[in-house]
Parts: sequence; structure tokens; C-alpha cells
Amino acid sequence: MEIRLAAPLQRNSIVDGEGIRAVVWTQGCTHNCLGCHNPETHDFGGGFLVDIEDLKEEIKSLNEETGVTLSGGDPFCQMAECREIAKFCHECGLNVWCYTGYTYERLMAMSNKNKDVLPFLEEIDVLVDGPFILQEKSFDVKFRGSKNQRVIDVKESLKNNKVVEVKKYQYEENGTPEIRKEIGIYI
Repeated sequence: MEIRLAAPLQRNSIVDGEGIRAVVWTQGCTHNCLGCHNPETHDFGGGFLVDIEDLKEEIKSLNEETGVTLSGGDPFCQMAECREIAKFCHECGLNVWCYTGYTYERLMAMSNKNKDVLPFLEEIDVLVDGPFILQEKSFDVKFRGSKNQRVIDVKESLKNNKVVEVKKYQYEENGTPEIRKEIGIYI
């Protein structure tokens, strides 16, 4: 099995999730968020193909990292491949964070028609969800670019059948900004 990547495995990241992390930069995204900091990852024909077994060998050799982050692009555009990587990370004792432009609610709705969504979600520990919204860009939110994005405990969310945010990263604000209502991101 191959996966299309935007870059080689990145090591020693401290900004793509909690702890010291390795990052898998997937290629391909349909969201095209205005102000995205990785627009070069949107083209599904860009990047390069990598055999997942070779990527697993790289992950197995990690020694300083406590987890792996799946980012991009959007990992949910290559669900089966990313699930295989996430499962292997867990077998190696690494936690898994994943960034997506889809909201958790949208992913759950998608899971009714796409059999790959739920098995992939089950291999993710923390999901940073939602599109980047330029009007809500903030340096006050950890591990995300805009205030609408959430840091979600996936295991607890699946168990409770509702979104459970990681409390220490939760952004509190009075009311819901009008831009979120206008574009209807929480469906």
C-alpha cells in the first residue's frame, strides 16, 4: 500500500500536538481554506508516493518522539492509508494526533456512508477538527490556527457519542461568532 505525502517524515516537532512529535504530511485536500499555511498540500497529484512499509520503518526508528501527528493536506482524504499508519504508531507505543478540515460532526455523518471513517477515527487519540477560518485566526489557541477549531479527545467522544474536548486546550468565548453561523461549520 502506498500513501501520497507532501514532505518526508518530519521529526522533533513541538507545534503539531503535545510533546515531541513526528509529523506525517499527507498530500491532497478539498477544503482550500483561505489563509491555509500549507496550500502546496492541496493538489491530489502533487507530492510523492511512499510505500507505507518504508514509512513504518522510519516511525519504528523514532527515539525522541512521544507521538505522531497526521496532517497535510487532509488525512481523511487518505483514510485507509492513514489508519494503517496510526494503528502501527499505537503498536509502537506512540500516541496519534490528527488534523482535519472536517468537523467531528461531519465525520460522524460521513461514517454512515463511508466505511473507512470510523475505523480511522478509532485509531486517533486527539483530533484537531474544523476548517481554518482566517477571520478567527488567533495566537491564543494552542495547537491550532483559528478559534473555531477544537482539540478533541476521540476515544471519549466515541464512548459518549458527543464531542469531548481536551479541557486544557479548550477555547472559551462568550457566544458563537457570526462567521461560524454564516458558513455553517457545525452540522
